[in-house]
Amino acid sequence: MSAKMKRREFITLLGGAAVAWPLAARAQQAGKLPTIGFLGSSTLSEASPWVSAFVERLRELGWTEGRNVAMAFRWAGGRAEQYSEIASEFVGLKVDVIVTFGTPAALATKQATAVVPIVIALAGDPVGAGLVASLARPGGNITGLSSQSPDLTGKRLALLREVVPNLRRLAIMANVASPTGLLEMGESQAAARALGLEVIPLEIRTAKDIAPAFEPLKGLADALYVILDPIANTNRIRINTLALGARLPTMLGNRDAAREAGLMSYGPNNADLFRRAGDYVDKILRGAKPGDIPVEQPTKFDLVVNLTTAKALGLQIPNKLLALADEVIE
Repeated sequence: MSAKMKRREFITLLGGAAVAWPLAARAQQAGKLPTIGFLGSSTLSEASPWVSAFVERLRELGWTEGRNVAMAFRWAGGRAEQYSEIASEFVGLKVDVIVTFGTPAALATKQATAVVPIVIALAGDPVGAGLVASLARPGGNITGLSSQSPDLTGKRLALLREVVPNLRRLAIMANVASPTGLLEMGESQAAARALGLEVIPLEIRTAKDIAPAFEPLKGLADALYVILDPIANTNRIRINTLALGARLPTMLGNRDAAREAGLMSYGPNNADLFRRAGDYVDKILRGAKPGDIPVEQPTKFDLVVNLTTAKALGLQIPNKLLALADEVIE
């Protein structure tokens, strides 16, 4: 079976799980079936590899959908106004744990409930965003995984300079309406200036801001650094296409973005983070309190290089970089 067919079958499976939710809710009421509400901040099609890893890990830990656990999936499609609505729905349905990803969705879920356990599959800076008191002792009803790692921005910029040796002016795109996006914009600007780079900030707040953000560049930037969040991730193909049109090499935060016409990405392995989120849910369903479970950071990172995009931009990727890459797209 091809990967595309497997992906399609998985999407169908998750879609069916969402449709079947009322049945699962009735089963919970009748037989106290533990229930997981999954608030997807992006879309099912783009998050399916990550969610597949999460569901597979739960199955390994003994949790089977329809037998001893019920799952409900909701997808916000990167629309921030949907986060609170979905979170409130899960609270009303009295789910046993809510799983989500991305800081804005996590904040909306925290505002919806201080009682229902919340597991974050990934969030940029859970302490800085006010989601948890500390990584070691989260407190409250939230725990999970942070995608933050020391000097991640610096490593990305170092890799980008190897591919674009004459890099002088760096455009940085971020959703500044997101607490994490605003924080990472500041961090990346500081890291870029420490390397002597001139920074051109591209601030977005909605998907409608993406195309206009490219207009001021007009050949002024040598590369584009994209800070991914649900909006940027949902629109990553559009961003990469606009960057190609502007002849801008791109550095992105996850492998899916690089696969889809981006130049390169370096960041946490999201599938691994979602898999580890399954361990958190398992502990909570077995009685652990989320506030007592430390928030963990990434342990696996991926470097992806897209040679097709490099060729389109007339760039030569150094052999030593290709040897380090976890995936090379040709």
